[in-house]
Amino acid sequence: MIVAMGRSPWGSVRKLPSGRFQARYCIDLVWHNAPTTFRTKREADAYLASVRADIDRGSWIDPDAGKVTFEEYSSRWLAERPLRPRTRELYEGQLRLHILPVLGETELGQITPSRIRTWRADMISAGKPGASTIAKCYRLVHAVLATAVEDGIVLRNPCVVKGASAERPVERPVATIKQVFEIADAIAPEFRAAVLLATFCGLRLGEVRALRHRHLDLLHRTVRVEEQYQELSDGTLVLGPPKTDAGVRTIVIPQVIIPDLEYHLASVPSGPDGLLFTTSSGGPLRRATLYTAWRRATKAVGITGLRFHDLRHTGNTLAASTGASTKELMSRMGQSSSRAALIYQHATQDRDAVIAESLSSMIAEHRSRSS
Repeated sequence: MIVAMGRSPWGSVRKLPSGRFQARYCIDLVWHNAPTTFRTKREADAYLASVRADIDRGSWIDPDAGKVTFEEYSSRWLAERPLRPRTRELYEGQLRLHILPVLGETELGQITPSRIRTWRADMISAGKPGASTIAKCYRLVHAVLATAVEDGIVLRNPCVVKGASAERPVERPVATIKQVFEIADAIAPEFRAAVLLATFCGLRLGEVRALRHRHLDLLHRTVRVEEQYQELSDGTLVLGPPKTDAGVRTIVIPQVIIPDLEYHLASVPSGPDGLLFTTSSGGPLRRATLYTAWRRATKAVGITGLRFHDLRHTGNTLAASTGASTKELMSRMGQSSSRAALIYQHATQDRDAVIAESLSSMIAEHRSRSS
């Protein structure tokens, strides 16, 4: 027999046959039971009072809302976002490989900070995926659960591991100007201009592949970046705008490589919409084609560990070494955030410190000889 111990228009406490007390409350004509029973009626009343306070503050969360699983909610989260094809593919891969196998069947309301810490710690201890991928996966889970907070499904985001979203990628190599021209000389002639543009104009590979005749203005020494090609894992090519609005930009070309670009323009099909870099059949350049030529060229000149994308890194480092401001670097690099520009500036400052230290040693040696 269940004995009612007290009742209000929205909540009640009753004693169960076990002797413990159950609290429940009604919101919008729906009754909700407390997640646990209580040892005393006073504890049950205190629980109802805390619920009442949450309601008054507007911070009450429907306990049944969090019963949707992470897999169900993340699937809906992806479907509702206007993501670029490559970004969507990356997110789907992170979910499939590293997130859903552990968190997929867990209800949102049951995902605690401890659960998140354990999931992340297990990946780190396993040594796979890499640290950069772990940070990306953590950011994705954080973003999904942040939306769940906005939707009123959970009260707080359980992703609270300090620094877990930060990537600390291994510093990529920077080529010397001599090495860049050695590679440009060694690579297949149709890709020489791609090497020079990627380096000395700081272009991304996708931006290089989308360049057309009309984007080059050699009279005024500029290249206009308006589009990029993304290549999905199944080989599909997607043409679209750069990653951010800042990626649409006009870059001044160093005078010294203008003759190389003039020669390249004369060797490819004419017309304002003609692509500057294509396959042998005239289609958009494939990554595999360029990478094959790149590997042959770097091997021929004895350079190892340098990727095509490192040319952009090299160019940005060279630009920073000229004393360019943060805004100037952001504009040239096509970055909407100052973070990357500051990294390059910091790198050149570190190098300047090394130079100063070497000069100091030289001065000290000179003084010791003079004394």
